[in-house]
Amino acid sequence: MTPEFKKRGVTTIAVITDGAERAGEMAKRISAKTLRIGYNLSLKNARDWGLYISTSRVKTSIGIEEPDLFPEPGLFMVTPEQSLYYGSVQTMPFVRLYFSELIGALDFVIENAYPARGEYIREV
Repeated sequence: MTPEFKKRGVTTIAVITDGAERAGEMAKRISAKTLRIGYNLSLKNARDWGLYISTSRVKTSIGIEEPDLFPEPGLFMVTPEQSLYYGSVQTMPFVRLYFSELIGALDFVIENAYPARGEYIREV
């Protein structure tokens, strides 16, 4: 759905902790023709982004060998000013976001100039 995001001024990248070879395999598996894929993200940086780290269960449900340690999925939208607009982290690889729903949310955000939420940082 990268072209749909691009129409809305959003650039996309998938970032993984795997190396270049596994990144290439993933790109082929998902037919990533326009999605950029970054690789070799350190587990420390993944944790700094708030991602949960899991241990291997040997193979995934689709037969892919898991690394010993890996981050669970997260999705982040960063503004042009480099601040976090939207963030979602998961503890499991199931029930991931539907990107078509995210496109609909983006349309609402753009049309209504909807501000980021969760911006309050003072004492409560």
